[in-house]
Amino acid sequence: MDRIDAMKVFVSAVDEGSLAGAGRRLGRSPAAVSRAIAFLEAHVGTELLHRTTRTLKLSEAGERYVAACRGVLVDLEEADIAAGGERAAPRGTLTLTAPIITGEDLVRPVVDAFMNDYPTVSVRLLLVDRQVNLIDEGIDVALRIAHLADSNSVAIRLGEVRRVVAASPAYLARHPVINEPADLAKHQIVSMTHFGQDSWSFPPLKNSSVPRTVQFAPRLIVNTVRAAVASAADGNGITRLFSYHIAEQIRDGRLQILLDKDEHPPLPVHLLAPQGRLSVPKVRAFVDYAVPRLKRYFERLSRDARGGADPIRSRRGRVSAE
Repeated sequence: MDRIDAMKVFVSAVDEGSLAGAGRRLGRSPAAVSRAIAFLEAHVGTELLHRTTRTLKLSEAGERYVAACRGVLVDLEEADIAAGGERAAPRGTLTLTAPIITGEDLVRPVVDAFMNDYPTVSVRLLLVDRQVNLIDEGIDVALRIAHLADSNSVAIRLGEVRRVVAASPAYLARHPVINEPADLAKHQIVSMTHFGQDSWSFPPLKNSSVPRTVQFAPRLIVNTVRAAVASAADGNGITRLFSYHIAEQIRDGRLQILLDKDEHPPLPVHLLAPQGRLSVPKVRAFVDYAVPRLKRYFERLSRDARGGADPIRSRRGRVSAE
């Protein structure tokens, strides 16, 4: 059996989470997928995957080996591209990652339009609210909302987002006025773990270096953005999210931003690609396609926050693919 082909099967099995999923992706039977992985395990002399009837789990050796396989396959792809030169057309599977809500509402419409225009490219879109290791997990392009540490990745800035506190007009009409962050302690809070489950931090006051922290006992704790937005829009309390999470509700008047003069500085939004991946036609084509569309969205978001003209919206207020 060809070892490179077996590596492709192994990586696909890890990505899909099952032998059957890898088989569907590669057009092979689960038995053929199993044989390829068994071939690799025999070659390296150790178990790479712990198999059950429903799931696959990488062994410790498998975690190291899958990262090495991804590197080998990327190097081979780039060698093929270098040999093909400018004649190489975008093709193959493009692997993208983004936070869940950003990916669903912003990236997914662009991906759909991109696939329509590039029928020889397929896309694997990994939506997770954690920082993904681009090399180890075989990611071609990532959308990241954060200040970036120095790395070998290429970063293209798309815009910025604010961390905002918001509540519905109906809730605000029934409860005490909020003039400063400390007032939040008297209110019902709809919180999320990664936005502060029982406390929120605000920038220091002028001539101070000590951040202001507001402690509270949340009335509701949720683990999804959509649940927090819906509960706050229904008048059940005050929540804290990124500005794009509630852009539609702000435009429709269902939510109102509070304490805008006490916000942290905005966080930058970038597309990231590992060093060298932009030379791959499918990656270059997607970046060239996505960057202007996503930049327009974040420009509209900033303009909306400044009270500018009404943004042009696609259905449900999501980013347009045009």
